[in-house]
Amino acid sequence: MYVQKHIHWRVIWNYSWKDLLIFIVYDLTLAVLHGPLKMTWLDIPWQLVSILGVAVSFYVGFKNSSSYNRFSEARQLWGGIVNRSRNWTMLVLANTRPAGQVPRTPERVAYQRQLVYRQIAWANALRLHLRRQTKEQWDKAVAPFLDPAESAYLRTTVNPPAQLLLRQSQALQDADGLFDDLQRYTLIEDLRELTNLQGGSERIKNTPFPRQYAFSSVVFVWLFIALLPLGIQGEFEKLGHGHYWLTVPFAVLVSWVFVTIELVGHISEDPFENRMNDVPLTALCRSIEIDLRQMLGETELPAPKQPVDGVLY
Repeated sequence: MYVQKHIHWRVIWNYSWKDLLIFIVYDLTLAVLHGPLKMTWLDIPWQLVSILGVAVSFYVGFKNSSSYNRFSEARQLWGGIVNRSRNWTMLVLANTRPAGQVPRTPERVAYQRQLVYRQIAWANALRLHLRRQTKEQWDKAVAPFLDPAESAYLRTTVNPPAQLLLRQSQALQDADGLFDDLQRYTLIEDLRELTNLQGGSERIKNTPFPRQYAFSSVVFVWLFIALLPLGIQGEFEKLGHGHYWLTVPFAVLVSWVFVTIELVGHISEDPFENRMNDVPLTALCRSIEIDLRQMLGETELPAPKQPVDGVLY
């Protein structure tokens, strides 16, 4: 996610230089055909082009709104994951029977720590699952928080995050005397909510933005860009002979605006691709790890993730 207040010009240039080159060559070619070669029969009424431009603007705006809603929902789901992870840890550490009934033995502390560490592993496993990075990053992001045998088994499963939630549920059932029935029920409800949050994230990941909207938006934008110089050359010619050359800079500028607006919607369609404008899952998982390990009383904690060239991943 790009976090700086202003986008650096290099970022804009990297996204748009190829399109700008196409616009310049195309508009310059049409200007030569219109002026020196006198092929004015290519001109079309400006009113038709303007009507098309208005229609394309509404369509692209609809697509961008829908794309942003996907990003916004993804960020809300992961905000819920952060909060539920903290809530889970507080319940595991504090919502236990009084010390007089269940002594604070090393076994009890180790069991609580295992439940919390498995939650950290789940958040990281879900991040890798959504980004399709399971094999490459598992040993560094997930394995340190799990028993080696458990980690080895989970690597072979189709959906490791779902399996981790199942392990958490089974661990609650095996926690003899640590939680009473009401406390265990509360923790199970937390796991159910985490399952819902995982399912919402997977729905966004596995359900692509409807291709009929995405593809039509691209076609309509480029159709408008193709017709734009044909519609404004005659209008500039009315200002005086030779003014048709103004078509080139103005058509390039308007074309760049339209294609950039369309691109903004395109890059918001899939918020879990680990790109510069996506939800910063790595930073969120690091925040979860720091918070939960600090609740355990640990002091040797990793540093929060920092932006790289203005981008927080």
